[in-house]
Amino acid sequence: MLRTALMMLTAASVLVASSVPAAHPSDETDAAADEPAVFRAPLDPDADPFMVTVDGRYHLMTTQGDRLTIKSAESIADLPRARVRTIWRGADDDPSRSTQIWAPALYRSTAPGESSPRWYVYYTASDGVDANHRMYVLESEGDDPTGPYHFKAKIADHGTYMIDGEPITVGGRQYFTWSAPGRGFEGGPQQIYLQPMDTPWSTSGPVVALPVERGTCPEVREGPTSIVHDGRLFLTYSSCDTGKPDYSVYAISIDADGDPTDLAQWRTHDRPLLQRHDAAGVFGPGHHSFFRSPDGTEDWIAYHAKNTSEYTYEWRSTRAARVGWDAEGLPLIDPPVALGTDVVVPSGDPGPGSRAINDFDEGTGLFEVEYAGEWHSGTGCGHQCYRGDDHWSWTTGSTATIRFTGTQIALFSVRDVGNGIAGISVDGRPEELVDLYSRPRSGQAQHWTSRLLPPGEHTVTVRVTGRKNPASGGTVVSLDRAEVWDDRAR
Repeated sequence: MLRTALMMLTAASVLVASSVPAAHPSDETDAAADEPAVFRAPLDPDADPFMVTVDGRYHLMTTQGDRLTIKSAESIADLPRARVRTIWRGADDDPSRSTQIWAPALYRSTAPGESSPRWYVYYTASDGVDANHRMYVLESEGDDPTGPYHFKAKIADHGTYMIDGEPITVGGRQYFTWSAPGRGFEGGPQQIYLQPMDTPWSTSGPVVALPVERGTCPEVREGPTSIVHDGRLFLTYSSCDTGKPDYSVYAISIDADGDPTDLAQWRTHDRPLLQRHDAAGVFGPGHHSFFRSPDGTEDWIAYHAKNTSEYTYEWRSTRAARVGWDAEGLPLIDPPVALGTDVVVPSGDPGPGSRAINDFDEGTGLFEVEYAGEWHSGTGCGHQCYRGDDHWSWTTGSTATIRFTGTQIALFSVRDVGNGIAGISVDGRPEELVDLYSRPRSGQAQHWTSRLLPPGEHTVTVRVTGRKNPASGGTVVSLDRAEVWDDRAR
């Protein structure tokens, strides 16, 4: 990936439909008991998602830059409001690996000579100089994916820029894969490499450059991760610089009992598994992971994408889709859907998910928005807005009040170069100030989440303060959608 020292941020058509049509405001009623539970992206505002399900719970890690975090939830629909737990902080660690912390990957393994498994977090970090990125490993104290963890080792250091390391298992043996410049480390485009593992934290033996020629762009192959189906391992990877809208996912595959160091055993697949979907406003989908549904019957992919076609590393958020398989055993994923689209939860997910309130659900009743002062509305934001529309105001003192029943609420809206600072209050309590500025513009950003609330009726008021940060060109406050959770439904 063509990242710089300033950049700390960082499978396709499903055989079974991954989404259900979004209802119009006038059609929304309390869901019938037989209607499927749904979730809506973004699941997380950050990039490079790695998701696993353990004992029916989802565990998600994303790139944070200066630390490693994990958040867990019973339902995939709860991830946007899940508590973020820090398991490792760069500031407390060796300065050589304390910053530009990217691409965490979470794997369970039993070390040689040990009887019990542990969890291992593989991640990329540097001393603040991009070229000094290397790969490292944390080890859990026990068999709990949320930790606690301790630092274990640097892994597969070959004296050059190396990122995105993850293990794969082929023929009963573990191998480590990663991305680094050029074949044989001789410079040139980033490629995918593989080396045998001795332990979950060490490698030895020959380093092999894998045949990953296919891609949307020539300059980068990164983010290797695997999925096994019907006796075949698919090593998937992202192509292009992740700042480009053409960032996409491709794959090579090998017999699960094969020898991955023998290049003749790898099969190249020409078509992308996941790529930009302009009609849905989804650009740069990739750097992904695969996970199983809670009941173990379905394969899913978690990936990041953005809703702007600009060349930028910002606003890559986490989404998820079901993985199907075609008649030849190749993975199929539907073209990525727009943010805010209703997607049926994975099989075995307890739901019921959250309830969305659109900014056009106007009124003074429950799950409606009451506007006071001067507000404007329109559909010019397209796929960057929930259902293609939003409300905005720059008039100081204008308010939007949402009434709802539930135990938690989150607000999503456009952030833009002319946006200012909103004041948000719950049930008449003191306001929290939230800055809605962004460059470049991005839509449906989760910008505020309430604390847990007692069951019952509540109000949230969004006020135009007339304030802005110095970089912003205006004081606009936008309102697009709210997500409401009611824990009494479980």
